[in-house]
Amino acid sequence: MDHRLPQEYVDLQKTVAAFAQDVIAPVIAEHYEAHTFPYDIVRQMGELGLFGLPFPEECGGMGGDYFALCLALEEIARIDSSVAITLEAAVSLGAMPIYRYGSDEQKREWLPRLLAGEMLGAFGLTEPGGGTDAGAARTTARLDGDEWVINGTKAFITNSGTDITGFVAVLAVTGEKADGKKEMSTIIVPTGTPGLTVSKPYSKVGWNASDTHELGFVDCRVPAANLLGTRGKGYAQFLQTLDEGRIAIAALSVGLAQGCIDESVRYLHERHAFGKPLSAYQALDFMVADMDVRAHTARLAYYDAGSRMLAGEPFKKQAAIAKLHASDAAVENARAATQIFGGYGFMNEYPVARFWRDSKVLEIGEGTNEVQRMLIARELGLS
Repeated sequence: MDHRLPQEYVDLQKTVAAFAQDVIAPVIAEHYEAHTFPYDIVRQMGELGLFGLPFPEECGGMGGDYFALCLALEEIARIDSSVAITLEAAVSLGAMPIYRYGSDEQKREWLPRLLAGEMLGAFGLTEPGGGTDAGAARTTARLDGDEWVINGTKAFITNSGTDITGFVAVLAVTGEKADGKKEMSTIIVPTGTPGLTVSKPYSKVGWNASDTHELGFVDCRVPAANLLGTRGKGYAQFLQTLDEGRIAIAALSVGLAQGCIDESVRYLHERHAFGKPLSAYQALDFMVADMDVRAHTARLAYYDAGSRMLAGEPFKKQAAIAKLHASDAAVENARAATQIFGGYGFMNEYPVARFWRDSKVLEIGEGTNEVQRMLIARELGLS
């Protein structure tokens, strides 16, 4: 089996890698320390076509596929994860649900600006009391004439409070099914809708140049036509979105893990101790070798999940494996890189400190790693 990428994917990797080095690397540390959103970087990513990568040309996309997006995420995350998660969430959670489930009118209204990177969409799933248990959602939406009236709270919502955020797609309880379970639907709430409150940005451990807020809905009214897809199918929509998103988060995790290797190799050649470069010390060399093993195997895992997805084959288990293994690799590589850098690894002026702070959330987002183990066990026929 040949795991080497076709030339068009290799060309994309080179283009995005050059962009990350030339555009993101020189300025991202300042954004990170100031907790500011990198609007200029986002604008240039839009001009490069990254927000439209997995969408067909007829709707304004680049005619690529979801795996192409994953490759781009890996290259960006080698430099910075805040920018990578901004792109990942904008595509997977913002534009993709509109493309996949939206009406023709909704696609005409939202997709052109989303795919151009001129607008960001957010997905309102997680709630303060729910976390991993999305089925316990308490946010409600009831029909009042020709309007949905939404009440509730969403937490940890990426891209929800920027100056270019256009809407949040909210998962809400819209009734009760015949079996007594919650009927859950997704409803588009445009930015600026009365009753929608965007709280101040979170004070986060990492991803400090990305945008994350809590959202409140108090008698928030939107047209009935803002229902995304079929009523009662919101939970199923979200499950499919997360399955794909786990491959993307795995790719982002591999990028961070590889970035730790890149920085460590450079540092071992440049830094001297006891009259020799650090690269002369086998103990440190072995640490980097282990880092490379983790990144390499994690990359193969997300390649496998991505290829199954593109082939139309079942990929739920493979996506969970990729996300689990890659996020663990990112955390381990960030810890090792920080150790290799010693005291300098604890200084925010060095990228490895940023990698270390950014890595932990990868074991939490898109389903915690405990959830991934549960999904894998379930696919194996275990309870």
